Amino acid sequence: MNSPLSSIVILGTGSYLPERIVTNDDMAQIVETSDEWIQARTGIRQRRFAAEGENTSHMASAAARRAIEDAGIDPTEIDLILVATMTPDMPFPSTACLVQSQLGLPQCTAFDIQAACTGYVYGLNIATSMLQSGNYNKALVVGAEKLSGILDFEDRSTCVLFGDGAGAAVLGCSDVSGVGMIGGIGGADGSNPEILCQPAGGSAIPPGTDSLAARQHFLKMNGKEIFKQAVRVMGQASTDLLEKTAVDADDLALIIPHQANLRIIDSLTKRLGIPVDNVFINLQDYGNTSAASVGIALDEARHSGRIKTGDLTLLVAFGAGLTWGATMVKW
Repeated sequence: MNSPLSSIVILGTGSYLPERIVTNDDMAQIVETSDEWIQARTGIRQRRFAAEGENTSHMASAAARRAIEDAGIDPTEIDLILVATMTPDMPFPSTACLVQSQLGLPQCTAFDIQAACTGYVYGLNIATSMLQSGNYNKALVVGAEKLSGILDFEDRSTCVLFGDGAGAAVLGCSDVSGVGMIGGIGGADGSNPEILCQPAGGSAIPPGTDSLAARQHFLKMNGKEIFKQAVRVMGQASTDLLEKTAVDADDLALIIPHQANLRIIDSLTKRLGIPVDNVFINLQDYGNTSAASVGIALDEARHSGRIKTGDLTLLVAFGAGLTWGATMVKW
């Protein structure tokens, strides 16, 4: 088992995107919109949608396999699985349990995290704490979403924003001090849940003919309010973590924010006073993949050479709840 004094590091990352590419022009064939309208408001050019029968657990497992291979470990060493998702295969059992089975891993602790788009960052922070306890050896953290299954394709204000995919990381311990997960924070404000929610399907509004007719099983969002809140909490979470870890924004080699909207990311860079070249952005290709967003971006950043040994990287996200979180990694 890990020593409580060990550094917790990211040993490997992986991601998975469905094969089906859906462009803005494709969306214009479904709902009244245009490529120009979508790009001007979001920066999104296309997204990926899962194939029929391709579930959240399947995408999570695919990303996890790549992360395990990248880490170069024996999969049987994993004794903790956290899956962040708001589109589980089913309400229960957890998607984490399904992933454990699909990967053929030994019996271990496995559970889901529901913090919407912040879920992957929450997962990294939770896994770090659990590994630091000394009770676990290696953790698999996955963010995975099949958002195409809950989109209302009659609502152009939401259906054009989201996509499907998964990102994963394997965490373990290191005897090298001052590296790895050097700090994390999280927060939530549940006072205004209706600004981004899926109203029906839970115990408050169980599935039924009335809720189906009212289209309450689809994602609902107040875009203007979410934009305002996102700009505020992304900036605050980032500055709070910089202060907590005694890191200056100028010392960050890269920021990987939740990939929801280019204007939100632009506002974050201006608040922190950092050049846009120091921010990793891939939302133009995938849209908002919710809990998978930061994980996919992290994997692409690592394997495209944007992250090097010794770099400081800030991961920050916000999501329905409202939730927010950030974590700092030294490579």
